[in-house]
Amino acid sequence: MKRLLAALALLALAACSRPGFNNVDITGASYANEFSLTDHTGARRTLADYRGKLVVIFFGFTQCPDVCPTTLQEMTEVRRALGRDADQVQVLFVTIDPQRDTREVLAQYVPGFDPSFVGLYGTPEETARTAKQFKVFYQKVPGPTETSYTMDHTAGSYVIDKSGQPRLFLKHNQGAAPIVADLRRLL
Repeated sequence: MKRLLAALALLALAACSRPGFNNVDITGASYANEFSLTDHTGARRTLADYRGKLVVIFFGFTQCPDVCPTTLQEMTEVRRALGRDADQVQVLFVTIDPQRDTREVLAQYVPGFDPSFVGLYGTPEETARTAKQFKVFYQKVPGPTETSYTMDHTAGSYVIDKSGQPRLFLKHNQGAAPIVADLRRLL
């Protein structure tokens, strides 16, 4: 019994001494670990294409008035703050609005924030399947005309480690510093 208590005490000490992340640690999650979509250059992509890099995946749409451009700008600042290490981070923007976000639209919008950023799209079915795999909510909100709708959606981003495992869920609009600190820990 004493050995069991000693072992539990050591485990508790080890857990306490390990610094936590600023964002939500999802290490060991059985979701957010695969997709098959087309990038803004027309190439078919999977998560395996980015092995060896940290991958930040955000789901949004190009006509988003606030959350999406704010997130992409924040990731631009994160890359700038990472300096030379920025080459080890790949930012992916997955559209939840494949009806309007064509390859050409994504090719203009996504790299406009940073040339290394990649826009991804799929059919409505592929989009739904990918969003489900990443536990991302999205829903069309009708507007005054058929094409003036907006989209409600999950505002956070996922970080996948260099081996392809989900590690973090990034909170929206927190500023670059906490994200940079977390990404440096994973690098």
